[in-house]
Amino acid sequence: MKKLTLFLIFGVIFFGYSSILTGQRTGFRGLWKLDMNKSTLIEYTPKLIKISVQLIGDSLFTERTYEGGDGQEYPFNENVTLDGKEYNITIYDMPRKAKASWSDADSAIIIESTTMFTGDMGTDDFISVETWKTDNSKQKLTITFKNKTSGGESEGIFVFDKVIPNS
Repeated sequence: MKKLTLFLIFGVIFFGYSSILTGQRTGFRGLWKLDMNKSTLIEYTPKLIKISVQLIGDSLFTERTYEGGDGQEYPFNENVTLDGKEYNITIYDMPRKAKASWSDADSAIIIESTTMFTGDMGTDDFISVETWKTDNSKQKLTITFKNKTSGGESEGIFVFDKVIPNS
């Protein structure tokens, strides 16, 4: 009887803990639109103006839309898992390697990517590290980023408002 009681107590604790983690992760789901007034935008760098996020189990599917300096929009889809495994895709003829992981310590998603591009000086790598966090209401998504190319480093913050929740 004591073993059954102990088993039930551990089961309740495990279920409660897993529900908390699932709730934290689902806060990222939805369609997010950039708040340009609250964001730090880097000159001469495309800005992420909207992002659709779906989390299914350990898979993170995003549809990112960037805007170039000319006002044109450049969307692309990416599907990675949150276990740190590296994935390869091609975006507009540019190879991209990306990996994502979940940080339980601060309820954040960390995405590291390297995109090879050809610029005025030849081929170069655009290396980016993003940290995604939502506020307590799950209505604001903040992506802090650090970017690096052979031309230097930059960092900033994109702040997004939730437009459409995605269950």
